[in-house]
Amino acid sequence: MSIAEKFSRLGTDNAPGQEVRQSAEADFLLGEALKGHPVDFSHGDVDAHEPTPGAFGLFSDGVAQGGRQAYTEYRGSMDIRALLAPRLAAFTGSPVDAENGLIITPGTQGALFLAVAATVSRGDKVAIVQPDYFANRKLVEFFEGELLPVRLSYEDADESRAGLDLDQLEDAFLAGARVFLFSNPNNPAGVVYSAAEIAQIAALAGKYGATVIVDQLYSRLTYAGVSYSHLRAAAVDAENVVTIMGPSKTESLSGYRLGVAFGSTAIIARMERLQAIVSLRAAGYSQAVLRSWFDEPTGWMEDRIKAHQAIRDDLVGLFRQIKGCSARLPQAGSYLFPRLPQLSITPDRFVKALRLQAGVIVTPGTEFSPHTAGSVRLNFSQDHVAAVAAVQRLAALVERYRA
Repeated sequence: MSIAEKFSRLGTDNAPGQEVRQSAEADFLLGEALKGHPVDFSHGDVDAHEPTPGAFGLFSDGVAQGGRQAYTEYRGSMDIRALLAPRLAAFTGSPVDAENGLIITPGTQGALFLAVAATVSRGDKVAIVQPDYFANRKLVEFFEGELLPVRLSYEDADESRAGLDLDQLEDAFLAGARVFLFSNPNNPAGVVYSAAEIAQIAALAGKYGATVIVDQLYSRLTYAGVSYSHLRAAAVDAENVVTIMGPSKTESLSGYRLGVAFGSTAIIARMERLQAIVSLRAAGYSQAVLRSWFDEPTGWMEDRIKAHQAIRDDLVGLFRQIKGCSARLPQAGSYLFPRLPQLSITPDRFVKALRLQAGVIVTPGTEFSPHTAGSVRLNFSQDHVAAVAAVQRLAALVERYRA
């Protein structure tokens, strides 16, 4: 693969904040624009859901410390890692080695890049879920690995399961995959893997000696009645698992660009070596903000979950009122992945019409899997009233462009 081909696959047109670079030319549009407050569902609204209380004060304290905070170890401040390790261990149900098994990264995106780079090279076979986070596929392709897709039948599974095809996963391991990459809760569908699914993933990884990279970015934002199982707490070799988390989404700290990866000491060591030449370290002053993580005021997290659950319920109700539209209820996180009815224009043109005629930005389903072209992803971490009005405009455009 040439260098030009590698970079051509890293399309960013539908990434958060990139809509300004998209063309406004569209001769296929029908009717007039719909008035309403613009809503960008490609990412959460940190104005509607403000960052953790005290975050900026901690950042300021980091600045006041000067060089001591600015120039940490490449894997991050040891003081902060020592603070986080027991919190992460208590949350995930398995010990975390603060010194050798934990790295602070420039966002969870940085952690994902480093983890894939530390485990995948040219020709390596990698099992990935479809649909799943769009960067998973792009990163494996960039490092010239071979993708072995595993279907997540989230629409057909009952609510007790995410719907992973475990037979396909084993087939991927039998075909030579030695890395499995997935998100839990799933991005984009918002489904949570059951305890049985997690146990079987752990068993298969152990059987075939595979490394598992699990993105648990939204694992704190689980809704009423949902049980969450951490892979690293299952019967799995600790040296074959890397867990990625961060405070950017649920805690609205995305502007500080903070993430962590923890688990396999060998893989974390590789990640540090690479981080040393990519970014040196996560921004030193920002690292100080992690002191607030898992130490929010009493009731703060519960209130945040309730607010998001209320938005989720209203939006799912609206989508289910659209004839021919299906939407599984997200069990965690702030993503909704409805499948739209048949339209008279292509899905990518409908996404463009939404932006130009309704002031609504969504992410097309093709970013997450080839077979979900008829779906769109919405991050519903938005102002509640504005989000409802935006989906009502989306529904009006569905009728306008219905086949």
